Amino acid sequence: MSAKEIDDYLAALGEPHRSTLERLREVIMELEPTADQGISYRAPAFRVNGQVVAGFAAFKNHLSYLPHSGSVLDTVGDAVAGYERSKGALRFPVDRPLPKALVRKLIAAKKRLLAQR
Repeated sequence: MSAKEIDDYLAALGEPHRSTLERLREVIMELEPTADQGISYRAPAFRVNGQVVAGFAAFKNHLSYLPHSGSVLDTVGDAVAGYERSKGALRFPVDRPLPKALVRKLIAAKKRLLAQR
């Protein structure tokens, strides 16, 4: 995995997708400064101790936060109210980054699940 892979992924995006995901990347790295960055399942991913704790992807009409778990979003309750979601993705607008507090909760929830393994 390498940060350059994410650089390349972001460089290929148009605005406002690119700048919104660049901000999300900054937040993830601020919360997890030792995370390894790279691509997993063709999308940017962030690993801590070898385990993916966060990821994201760009689509035509939305962006997705990817916790790389089908359980994480259910564990944060009302924190994700107002967002569209599937079992493994939280969708958000292309021009509005996720709040730092929400990203913190999502990463913490994923790390708790990993610790239970």
